[in-house]
Amino acid sequence: MIWELELVIYIFLALSAIVALEVKDLLVAVVMMTIFSFLMALLFVAMGAIDVGFTEAVIGAGVTGILFVVVVYQTSRKSKD
Repeated sequence: MIWELELVIYIFLALSAIVALEVKDLLVAVVMMTIFSFLMALLFVAMGAIDVGFTEAVIGAGVTGILFVVVVYQTSRKSKD
């Protein structure tokens, strides 16, 4: 793979991880974690591990992302008054 494209993927990986850790909204954090997982799948495919990349895309970005979104919507927000 072209090293410039890998560098761009690494930069987006770092940015999505930082945003997922620093953001206060749980739904945004879940979306950023899903983006992180999908970028990891792209990186695995770029390294030649097609089966690992496909599994990461399906399980990491797909199933886990959907489960996290469902869990976030099942929680209630308690504010301090």
